[in-house]
Amino acid sequence: MGTDYRTAFELAPIGLVLSRQRLMVDVNREALAMFGATRQQLIGQSFELLYPTHEEFERTGQRIVASLDARGRYADERVMKRLDGELFWCHVSGRALQPSQPHAAGVWCFEDLSARRALKVDLTPREREIAALLIDGLTSKGIGRRLTISPRTVDVYRARLMRKLGAATTAELVNRLMSGSA
Repeated sequence: MGTDYRTAFELAPIGLVLSRQRLMVDVNREALAMFGATRQQLIGQSFELLYPTHEEFERTGQRIVASLDARGRYADERVMKRLDGELFWCHVSGRALQPSQPHAAGVWCFEDLSARRALKVDLTPREREIAALLIDGLTSKGIGRRLTISPRTVDVYRARLMRKLGAATTAELVNRLMSGSA
């Protein structure tokens, strides 16, 4: 039996999106279901449609450019937005087809983490970014470098997150974020 790549793309168990210049040029069934969209609602549209805010879209784009590895790969966990406005945790990984031009063309995978990590409290865009990087195990200094803000600013946001989630320590905060009790 020959391999039908179109069928494999469509039936993959994770959301797949092909992009050019941060526009979605093809989307598989899983991605459509995840974001609650039709093909017509996503094809030709900017990824910005799937971000909670314009600022998060812009900052993530800058982080991708700054963080690609030598093979053009990038991965993180972030809060994304379904077309109905619902926010959810998502693991995103991808590859720029030309590492020297990160947004020229790429293949992106999306995994909905909401079944095991629900978003139960309202977080600001910056709190969402810092929460995601805390989950990745970064220190205040590392988060500050990644987001180009001071480590002290990171500490202020971490304290806010701890208050919102009733966590006494950073480890407890990360645990609550990861367990979906946040």
